[in-house]
Amino acid sequence: MAADVKPVPVSGAVTGSVAPPAGLPKPGLTPDPPIPPPSRMLLSILIPVYNERTVAERSLHVVLNAPLPENMDRELIIVDDRSTDGTWDILQRLASEHPSIRLYRHEKNQGKGAAVRTAIQKATGDFCLVQDADLEYDANEYPRLMRPLLDGRADAVFGSRYMAGDQTRILPFWHSMINKYLTLISNMFCNLKLTDMETCYKVFRTDLLKSIPVRSDRFGFEPEIVMKCAKRKLRIYEVPISYHGRTYEEGKKIGWKDGVKALGVILYFWLIDDLYAEPYGRAFLNNLTGTPAYLSWITGLVRPYLGDTVIEVGAGIGNLSARLMGKKLRYVAGEKDPLYLHSLNNRFLRTPNVEVEKIDPGKAEDLAPFAGQLQTALCINVLEYAENPAQVLTALRSTVARGGNIVVLAPQGKGLFGKVDETLGHKQRFSEAELRGMLENAGFTVERTHQLNKISKPAWWLSSRVFGSRRINKLTLKIFDKTVWLWRRIDSILPWKGLSLVLVARAKD
Repeated sequence: MAADVKPVPVSGAVTGSVAPPAGLPKPGLTPDPPIPPPSRMLLSILIPVYNERTVAERSLHVVLNAPLPENMDRELIIVDDRSTDGTWDILQRLASEHPSIRLYRHEKNQGKGAAVRTAIQKATGDFCLVQDADLEYDANEYPRLMRPLLDGRADAVFGSRYMAGDQTRILPFWHSMINKYLTLISNMFCNLKLTDMETCYKVFRTDLLKSIPVRSDRFGFEPEIVMKCAKRKLRIYEVPISYHGRTYEEGKKIGWKDGVKALGVILYFWLIDDLYAEPYGRAFLNNLTGTPAYLSWITGLVRPYLGDTVIEVGAGIGNLSARLMGKKLRYVAGEKDPLYLHSLNNRFLRTPNVEVEKIDPGKAEDLAPFAGQLQTALCINVLEYAENPAQVLTALRSTVARGGNIVVLAPQGKGLFGKVDETLGHKQRFSEAELRGMLENAGFTVERTHQLNKISKPAWWLSSRVFGSRRINKLTLKIFDKTVWLWRRIDSILPWKGLSLVLVARAKD
């Protein structure tokens, strides 16, 4: 946490970029317009340190002098996790000598994961690379690790010690086997095919890494970040790396107890969806709608009303889009949030009938290119975030062709608005009469309504209005999702209104 981190005044600033000299025009020819110099990128190297006085200086000099891809600078974000062996003095001296080092210290020892979490918060580069302060990994392989990211193919790159690297030190059998078994179990739960989940070398686009909450304080960082990358559907590449592992006599710190804890971390983050850091309030809603059984309930309701061409605004990370786009001639998935937009692009990269577009549903100009082109506009859990919901519906009306329709899902019950809504970023909840009025004024005629999720209404009221809870309990969501098969069957016989309301409206001529 910020209160536990001590910034060091001697830390230097990041070196600035230098533009190359402009070329000279050829004699007798009209000079071309000057070519702008390629923008320089910055790599943030995140280095957690704890009691490494025998190797810290040497390893950091290797990192400072390691080759980087063209047009790339580096900053070293070093977080000392309250070393007690003199490492701190060495780090302070190095930070005073090298302006590219930014040095921080925890007030108490917390673990590698906590140190990495602090380093992520302080990083300012385009990419982040996790580097231990020992000599087990070869910093000269940075260009190899960066290549898939620079080519635009990857969001994250992991260096694998078990692929064919240049050099690998042979270590005790059981240590290697434990690593491989942990990787196997992680792959089973997150549905990836990694060869080295526990590798230190993990490189990310910084914007994506900063958006992932890191909860593990110790070595659980590795399985946690892998599980969350898998659930976020990031494009992950592995590249072979060299490995010069240490023995415990030489200073290795991870032990068999950390292996047992890693199993618990894998299971926990398989069960719990904790994928987005603040301020992404809509992430909690994505946890809710991302539960597969509940999502099937929603798609089963709205699918019969969709035409062959659809525009969905507020598409999020594509949970709904992926289930509805099948067999559609054209499916436009619109999103304004840059992280969600990136997820959509990754998810539908090779889906020819899906178009991912940056669309703010509150801006008519973002929807103008689709005027009159789509048979159905889909507005699921969007209006509650809008400053002007009526304006959103009016803008969507312009996209609907003659005879087309709109499907709206919104939270119902003004009296239910409470702390959970505030945490989610909701501006309001709606009554049926209010939604009908807005749709009529926007140029639609409401033809069907559906009450949705009546069973959750009492629990929402108790949690948000009576107990003042601000969060949706993630374990409760999992249990709810496992029992949706029952709730959807009794929903129609419950005598009160649903937590949400679905309206289907036809565009007026």
